[in-house]
Amino acid sequence: MSLIEEIDYGTPRSKSETMVTLTIDGNQVTVPEGTSIMRAAMDAGHQIPKLCATDMVDAFGSCRLCVVEIEGRAGTPASCTTPAMNGLVVHTQSERLKKLRKGVMELYISDHPLDCLTCGANGDCELQDMAGAVGLRDVRYGYEGENHVFAKSNGKINAAWMPKDESNPYFTYDPSKCIVCSRCVRACEEVQGTFALTISGRGFDSRVSPGMSESFLGSECVSCGACVQACPTATLTEKSVIEIGQPEHSVVTTCAYCGVGCAFKAEMRGEEVVRMVPYKDGKANRGHSCVKGRFAWGYTNHKERILNPMIRERIEDPWREVSWDEAFSFAAEKMRGIQKKYGRDAIGGITSSRCTNEETYLVQKLIRAGFGNNNVDTCARVCHSPTGYGLSQTFGTSAGTQDFDSVEDTDVAVIIGANPASAHPVFASRLKKRLRQGAKLIVIDPRRTEMVESPHVKALHLPLMPGTNVAVVTALAHVIVTEGLANEAFIRERCDWSEFEEWAAFVAQPKHSPEATAILTGIDPKDLREAARIYATGGNGAIYYGLGVTEHSQGSTTVIAIANLAMVTGNIGRPGVGVNPLRGQNNVQGSCDMGSFPHELPGYRHISGEAVRDQFEALWNVKLNPEPGLRIPNMFDAAIEGTFMGIYVQGEDILQSDPNTKHVVAALSAMECVIVHDLFLNETANYAHVFLPGSSFLEKDGTFTNAERRIQRVRKVMTPKNGMADWEVTIALAKAMGFEMNYNHPSEIMDEIAALTPTFTGVSYAKLDELGSVQWPCNEKAPEGTPVMHMDGFVRGKGKFIVTEYVATDERTGPRFPLLLTTGRILSQYNVGAQTRRTENVVWHAEDRLEIHPHDAEQRGVREGDWVRLTSRAGETTLRAEITDRVSPGVVYTTFHHPDTQANVITTDYSDWATNCPEYKVTAVQISPSNGPSDWQKSYDEQARHSRRIAPAEAAE
Repeated sequence: MSLIEEIDYGTPRSKSETMVTLTIDGNQVTVPEGTSIMRAAMDAGHQIPKLCATDMVDAFGSCRLCVVEIEGRAGTPASCTTPAMNGLVVHTQSERLKKLRKGVMELYISDHPLDCLTCGANGDCELQDMAGAVGLRDVRYGYEGENHVFAKSNGKINAAWMPKDESNPYFTYDPSKCIVCSRCVRACEEVQGTFALTISGRGFDSRVSPGMSESFLGSECVSCGACVQACPTATLTEKSVIEIGQPEHSVVTTCAYCGVGCAFKAEMRGEEVVRMVPYKDGKANRGHSCVKGRFAWGYTNHKERILNPMIRERIEDPWREVSWDEAFSFAAEKMRGIQKKYGRDAIGGITSSRCTNEETYLVQKLIRAGFGNNNVDTCARVCHSPTGYGLSQTFGTSAGTQDFDSVEDTDVAVIIGANPASAHPVFASRLKKRLRQGAKLIVIDPRRTEMVESPHVKALHLPLMPGTNVAVVTALAHVIVTEGLANEAFIRERCDWSEFEEWAAFVAQPKHSPEATAILTGIDPKDLREAARIYATGGNGAIYYGLGVTEHSQGSTTVIAIANLAMVTGNIGRPGVGVNPLRGQNNVQGSCDMGSFPHELPGYRHISGEAVRDQFEALWNVKLNPEPGLRIPNMFDAAIEGTFMGIYVQGEDILQSDPNTKHVVAALSAMECVIVHDLFLNETANYAHVFLPGSSFLEKDGTFTNAERRIQRVRKVMTPKNGMADWEVTIALAKAMGFEMNYNHPSEIMDEIAALTPTFTGVSYAKLDELGSVQWPCNEKAPEGTPVMHMDGFVRGKGKFIVTEYVATDERTGPRFPLLLTTGRILSQYNVGAQTRRTENVVWHAEDRLEIHPHDAEQRGVREGDWVRLTSRAGETTLRAEITDRVSPGVVYTTFHHPDTQANVITTDYSDWATNCPEYKVTAVQISPSNGPSDWQKSYDEQARHSRRIAPAEAAE
């Protein structure tokens, strides 16, 4: 194996369809109009020396190393900023050019430390490479004068290099090695969109600076890594490279954090990861990354990771480490015993949205064919199950309509109940780039999120009251219909006209106007009307939404209302438009595709369908139960009733992530066998009897499916530290339970998935290796996948308009609980924090905090940083206050990344009417000053510490 080389063409690709032909060093080259001479030369096989140019960002033309000669033109223009034109005759090498380039390099080297042998970038330094490329062998200038290398104080040059900035936990900044090429500054602006870096000072004092000469950690830098990636020297270098050395081989894999699905090169020395570098050919991320995917992979080696199977009879007992065989035998005996005592339906399982498609498929297969019931569910139940229901009802499919590239053609972006800058940051960067080019942004959110406050982006913010999504979206539709802004041609051609007429009459009712609904929503009617007009008339309109839409008692209704909005304006079925759910976890789309819901087999086909069951029964050689099984909330209720007594939970921390924590505790405590299959002793494991150690994404082969339906390979870069990949663990557990599943490699599991799932018919590892990735449906009609859905018609035939009546949540504010709590994520942390809390990312978010509006804080005597008690009808917890006007009066907000906060002690059992997705986003609460942790937090912490005891090896024998 070797390092995967990626060609840097120096300047971005031109999208023009007009071609031009020129001659470079005697060779004719034809390229798209707008292509730089530098890139055209690369196409012809001529590599022009460069330092400030990279195809990540627009041409800058500052280094003067890429100069060329053009016949008929005076001077030596920079090839990076000079466009190719018909008939040009270009020379990239001549005596004059050699002399110029050598002189330029001589000046750079005179202003640079010559510590190459001990430099962290040795062997991976463009300055070093270019010195060789131009034939520089001697430098005539000494170090007597001022330069970057030596620090200056009191007007004198000190014999010490300028101090490094080591504040960022993941990379170091060495100003003495900065050549002021501005690549990092441009990457921060053009690729990331944060604008955190600048060039400060003049002349020899000029250098990169984060903000106003702040430290990197203290600045607005979000540690996405774009600057490190762009840097051609060792000015910005990963600390892991400095510590370990340069990598010697790399493997392309897929990030295991959010639903964007970024492709990375895992750059390795042996089985040790040196760094994760975003892969330029990754179609979801196009060579960009965020702090989590780029840097927060250290949890795979964390000391708290459990590598040996463990069992115990009672949750009060300490854990006992055992062999794999003993663990499987113990677990199978317990689960079979429960079925014998309580019946076949008394056990079930929960698949993981963090594991691969193949592993998820095996877990649902084990439950349906091995356990003999359909008691299988997944964390999508508590996040995006309304997406599946709402979009299948209106469009006929349970997934987003576009690929991420589509955003480049968007003219109006509507973000509802999502904060991509925190939860889907790489997509957010792509969106912000389009917004800086002139697209308009409408944000519908109770908070003034990072998207609203983003640099160089002006957003129309509609700060609605939590729980009023349906009223807001229907009011938008009211304006579109009553002002004659509907796209009648699209509706007549693509939708059911009679259903549209019924729906249009409904939304046109005066009670749905912005003025009438303002008392509910809290939104200025003028702003809402303006938003509706912009979306309906502004060109290609795309809607992106998140858990702020789905995690409501009317989550499914809101998804349907959003689909109605897209259809009435004709914003569906082409690039730049569509309805796009931003999936939370890396494989939440895949876990749904693989049949993780109790009523659906893989491919979203109902378990009651005899013809569908026949296919699975023939291949699995077993009779399947035609009755849908229990959803997660039903499992909990049945456990408390005493009829559901055993559960296998793979890669999901239901105790921390599901609502009404006390109810979950009661359910888990009542069960006789809880099997947790994970990397760490998570919160659910406090109530487990069997712990099966999991493997990280770096330790297994498989596929993930991201939010744009993109199926991508996950490739093993190291041996599983626990000895078994997760798919192997599930197969062994099934065998112990008496159900044989025989596979030698995950590719064979995918072959079975493709044989049974119509949307995956053409998917194979060979195809994924060839194409890089594919978006389902991938079949005979679309052999290379489907980037944009519903282009020629809806999957269900005619698009279906459905009336969306607003029904207020049963969770109401009142004298006891006058405030509304809503929850969300923060950039540096992920979901329940099990992975990110075990990395250096905690430096940005060491604890969950409660955001409170200054008015509400003043009324309650709460100051910044005070401990406050947060109480609801379900429970109470305490956390520190953060006073901010990002939330409206009457609304408070917190994250749920830290288990010591237990934010879900507060959330209630209210859920979506169609899917049981919990109503996390609307909880009536009261806050009051506190002295510290609540009684519940203290007792929970005590139980957790007691439960995590592991018996010494000699005691276990």
